[in-house]
Amino acid sequence: MPYLALVMAVLAETIGTAALQASQQFTRPLPSVIVVVAYAAAFYLLSVVLKVMPVGLAYAMWSGLGIVFISIIGFVVFGQRLDLPAVAGIGLILAGILVIQLFSSSAPH
Repeated sequence: MPYLALVMAVLAETIGTAALQASQQFTRPLPSVIVVVAYAAAFYLLSVVLKVMPVGLAYAMWSGLGIVFISIIGFVVFGQRLDLPAVAGIGLILAGILVIQLFSSSAPH
């Protein structure tokens, strides 16, 4: 159950961040409302995860996966390009999340 809440928190955070870009510095009402609602949901869901997972691990996975997903959305939706060092860095973030999941006894399995 904590992983479902974590995935939902990441999705909410990703939606909020994409809406933040679309809000054009909070000048567009609908995307601005989506930002507030999505971030509120993301933080609530993250707080649920923190009941069973250490804050450092939960935050590392939440923020790391959020970076990966928003980078993909930035590329697909907003036409933002990443250079090779940025892609390599994102790959390292994913590798770090895998190391936590596969080898850490601190993460619930």
